[in-house]
Amino acid sequence: MKSGHLLHNALALALVFLLFGGGPAAGEADYLSFSTDDEANSTEIFSKASPAVVYVTNRALRRDFFSLNVQEIPQGAGTGFVWDESGLVVTNFHVIAGAHRVTVTLQDRSEHEAEVIGLAPEKDLAVLRIEDPPDNLVTLPLGDSSELTVGRKVLAIGNPFGLDTTLTTGIVSALGREIQAPDSRRIRGVIQTDAAINPGNSGGPLLNSMGQLVGVNTAIYSPSGASAGIGFAIPVNTVKEVVPQLISYGRILRPMIGVELASDRWVRRYNIQGIPVVQVYPGLPAATAGMVGAYRGRRGEVVLGDIILEVDGTPVRSNSDYFDALEKFSPGDSVTVLTRRGEETRSFELKVIESQ
Repeated sequence: MKSGHLLHNALALALVFLLFGGGPAAGEADYLSFSTDDEANSTEIFSKASPAVVYVTNRALRRDFFSLNVQEIPQGAGTGFVWDESGLVVTNFHVIAGAHRVTVTLQDRSEHEAEVIGLAPEKDLAVLRIEDPPDNLVTLPLGDSSELTVGRKVLAIGNPFGLDTTLTTGIVSALGREIQAPDSRRIRGVIQTDAAINPGNSGGPLLNSMGQLVGVNTAIYSPSGASAGIGFAIPVNTVKEVVPQLISYGRILRPMIGVELASDRWVRRYNIQGIPVVQVYPGLPAATAGMVGAYRGRRGEVVLGDIILEVDGTPVRSNSDYFDALEKFSPGDSVTVLTRRGEETRSFELKVIESQ
């Protein structure tokens, strides 16, 4: 009886030995065969996408306080990704803001000077062009951010704290968030994720489980400055609208009606409901329709003209409200603008034109 138990135990040990790495072929193949589907998915996406992710270094000119000599100093660093094979790179505006010289480092650690092609501070996006790009640049497939739902898996690749090509994973925590852009405008429709995003991740790609680009990582919410499980990304559908304009024109072509507005700070200071028109440009739709800007009274006081209350039924309480409402229209469209002039409410039908 005892010998039978010994034989049974020996056979069991031999089976475990064969299954879990006792043979000469044990190693990476055995590990992968026991990895989960989710691990295999993350590994595959990182392998395919990481060659498209770049390290962006921003250098600025500063005058030495004592010697008065002008020196080039590091100003910041972040992440970007290759947009197309010609050497175009997308990153955040705040990563390269104020740069005198921008350097892009590829995954093979080769460094390339880069030229700034277009800037969109209102969307925190920028486009660079690598000088003398190599022939083997890898790009990312573009996804559709409108298909995202809360709970979907996402992956972020970036260079947090200068540690190159780092992968973090998480889920979509919320959709439709708002964050402040570098020019103080609001960026709407932002993706919130719990994938760890730290300083240096800015400008890097946010990917879905199919390896498609669904967002550009732009900011974190954290009292300490490090990831606290709340990160934000600009949706790829916004990126797909903005980047072609930056490539062609160097900026976003805003629809306009030909007015200059008072600053939000001035509006808050005087507790004004709506946004006053400071100036109406001659020959443009607002002037043609009869809108009036601010002017000097007989005693030199500032007299307000039209104060914009609504754009096509959307209440306007800030410059962001005004621009966001107007950006829904294309050049040639008609828009209804409701204003108050003195005690009188007025309605103007205007043709939207393209900014010059």
